Amino acid sequence: MGSRSSRLAAWAIALVVGLVYGAAGSLAHASFLGVVPVGLILGVIGAGALVIALRLLTGDRWAALAGGGGIMLATYFFSLPSPGGSVLFTVANEGLALTWMASAPVLTALVVAWPDLSGVRRARSESN
Repeated sequence: MGSRSSRLAAWAIALVVGLVYGAAGSLAHASFLGVVPVGLILGVIGAGALVIALRLLTGDRWAALAGGGGIMLATYFFSLPSPGGSVLFTVANEGLALTWMASAPVLTALVVAWPDLSGVRRARSESN
């Protein structure tokens, strides 16, 4: 990636996108279509896709970490009781809520820790 300011801008944008996606996923995680929790399924797939896309598009682990961190911050914020006492993550859907809350850190850790294989591919293509 380029200069320091462009990297900082990419991290800030990734954080904001993660916050927006985390808010949407937190609000929709308990949506069902019949007995299928489509909100949770689409949320987890989308969160993984977002973090993977940030890593691949920027080539930077920190941008992926910022996006995943945004998802985690939004999820944490929405897990707190509101000033009126209502909660978004209810006991009735505790399994869904725990799955949603655990998915962002796990996916982010996997994507950030995944080794960068571009140098291996480059070396292999140069030797052929």
